[in-house]
Amino acid sequence: MIKFYKKMIFGVAALAVTLGMVGCAQRVQPISGTNFVLDTVATITIYDSKDKTLIDDTFSLCREYEDMLSAQKDDSDIGRINSAHGADVEVSEDTIELLTTAVHYAELTDGAFDVTIYPVSKLWDFRSGDATVPEEQKIEEALKHVDYHCIEIDPVQKKVHLTDPEAEIDLGGIAKGYIADRLKEFLAGRGVNSAIINLGGNVITIGHNPNGKPFRIGVQKPFGDTNEVLFPVESESSSVVSSGPYERCFEKDGKLYFHILDPATGFPSESELNGVTIVSPDSVDGDALSTSCFVLGPEKGQNLVRAINEEKGLSGTDNEIKAYFIDKNNKVINR
Repeated sequence: MIKFYKKMIFGVAALAVTLGMVGCAQRVQPISGTNFVLDTVATITIYDSKDKTLIDDTFSLCREYEDMLSAQKDDSDIGRINSAHGADVEVSEDTIELLTTAVHYAELTDGAFDVTIYPVSKLWDFRSGDATVPEEQKIEEALKHVDYHCIEIDPVQKKVHLTDPEAEIDLGGIAKGYIADRLKEFLAGRGVNSAIINLGGNVITIGHNPNGKPFRIGVQKPFGDTNEVLFPVESESSSVVSSGPYERCFEKDGKLYFHILDPATGFPSESELNGVTIVSPDSVDGDALSTSCFVLGPEKGQNLVRAINEEKGLSGTDNEIKAYFIDKNNKVINR
C-alpha cells in the first residue's frame, strides 16, 4: 500500500513563517499577494509600499522565469535543450548563468548535486502525486545518462548542448533560488526596502522589518504541523532555504521515499538528516547548498559550506553562509 503525504506534495511543509512581528500591524499595513507558481504556494509581502501592482508585476516576472527554466515546459530553454538530443540550442543569458552555476556545484560536490538527474526523477514522478517506486532495471538504465560532464556551455554564442543525446536537465534543485534572487532585485529596483518573498521552502528578505530589526524566520519542524516552528533564524536582505524529505514523499510497505535523489544510486538519499536550512546572501547558493548538504551529510556538507564561504570571500563576515543540519530526532546540529 502506498500512502501519500498530500500536504507535503502541495509544497507547504517547507514553508518558513515570520516571527516577532507582533505590534507592527498596528503601525504598518503591508500589502501582500499569494499565488501558485514554481509548483508551490508563494507569498510576497511588502511593508513599505501601497502599490499593489508591485505584487502583480513580481508574480508576472516569476512566471516568465518559470517559462524559461522549467524542464516541464516543452518550449522553455531547458525543455528545448532536452528535446534537442545533443544539438546546439540558443538560450537566454539567465539560462547560461544558472547552468554555469549548477555545473560548478556539481564539480564542488563530485556529482552529489547533478542537474542531469532528470531521466531518473521522471521515473519517480514525485511532482504528480502519483509517485511509485520504479523498477531497478529502469533506474539503472536512466543512471547511464546522469552525468553533468555532458553539459557543454558556450557563453559567447549563448548556446548549450548535451554530449549525451539521451541526457536531460532539470534545474529544480537550484532554479527557485535563482528566481528568488531576480525577484528581490526587481523589487529593490522599484524602490522597495522592506519585504519578504516566500517561495515555499525558499524565503528571501529585502531590508529589515518595520521595527528596524532583522526579520525572524521560523524554520518548520520536519514532519510536524504546518506552522510548527523548530527554531528561528534572523534574516536581513538574505535568503533562508530549507530542504528535507518531508517536502514531497510517500510511504510504501513501511518505507519512506522522497524526492531528494542521490545521483549515485537513483534512489532517495540515504541521509542521516531530516532537513537542512541554509542562510545565505544569495538564494541560488542556499538552494543548491540545501540539497547538496542533505545528500552529503553534516560533515561533508559543512566542509562544502566552508569552501563556498572562502570562494566568495564571506568567511568571518556578517554575510557568511550558515548551515543548520537537522538530525533524525529533529535536533539541530552544527548550529
